[in-house]
Amino acid sequence: MCRNITTLRGLEPAATDEEIVAAARQFVRKVTGVQSVSAATAEPLDRAVDEIAAIVTRLLDELPERRRPPATVPPLRRPEVRARLGMPPFDEDADHAHAHDHDGHVHDHDGHDHDVHVHEHDHVHA
Repeated sequence: MCRNITTLRGLEPAATDEEIVAAARQFVRKVTGVQSVSAATAEPLDRAVDEIAAIVTRLLDELPERRRPPATVPPLRRPEVRARLGMPPFDEDADHAHAHDHDGHVHDHDGHDHDVHVHEHDHVHA
């Protein structure tokens, strides 16, 4: 349907919450045709992104392992994309223990909250 949404299942390390939310946001923008968020669209779009991200997280957790990782590197793992978005480099060696997103914060197994930053205006192409 949308070739700009990157395959997240089978990534090494596993897909991050940030990558899942970015994919959910691209999906919502594609199916609604809304590219610029306004006061009238912000709440329903954010709610849809949150719900879809939760569904995708559960789905990825429930599916069996892939035999091969995806052929395409997700945009949020590419140095040039992260630099353009003002993000620090992706650290493949960092502990990517599964984290859960609740109320705009990621709660991981170390007990600390980490803010999730997703840029509303950025459109990343795979």
